[in-house]
Amino acid sequence: MILEDAQKQRVAEWIADGMKLSEIQNKLDAEFGVRMTYMEVRFLMDDLSLKPVDPVPPPEEPAAAAQTAGEPPDAGEAPAGLGGVSVSVDHVTRPGSVVSGRVTFSDGVGSEWYLDQMGRLGLVPSTPGYKPSEEDVMSFQTQLQQQLSKQGF
Repeated sequence: MILEDAQKQRVAEWIADGMKLSEIQNKLDAEFGVRMTYMEVRFLMDDLSLKPVDPVPPPEEPAAAAQTAGEPPDAGEAPAGLGGVSVSVDHVTRPGSVVSGRVTFSDGVGSEWYLDQMGRLGLVPSTPGYKPSEEDVMSFQTQLQQQLSKQGF
């Protein structure tokens, strides 16, 4: 499907506004009556030399602001950026997975993680029988969600 120049300009505006490809796919159908598969929308972005922009991060939360001001965070809240958990996403996905990567927990133990086609999250620890702490698991899930949202998942 070939878009008119005005339609191409509108798509460029949507990208500049931070819309995801799936949202653009829906907008094309709703506003122009142009139905495209997700892959066709990706190809359209390439043809127009457009690149999705990362959304602007939300404003700092009060607990994080108190942290920088030298005040202790509220009870039960983990300080932002602490915990020592780091998450990465593989460039080449593990076979049988939608997305995969590595995580290093606060105690230094590493694991491979994967998300299968059913949406189930799995961990394959480098140390057999290893179980991360509840705080590490929560930090891992939060960081994983952030990493995946940056990549359009």
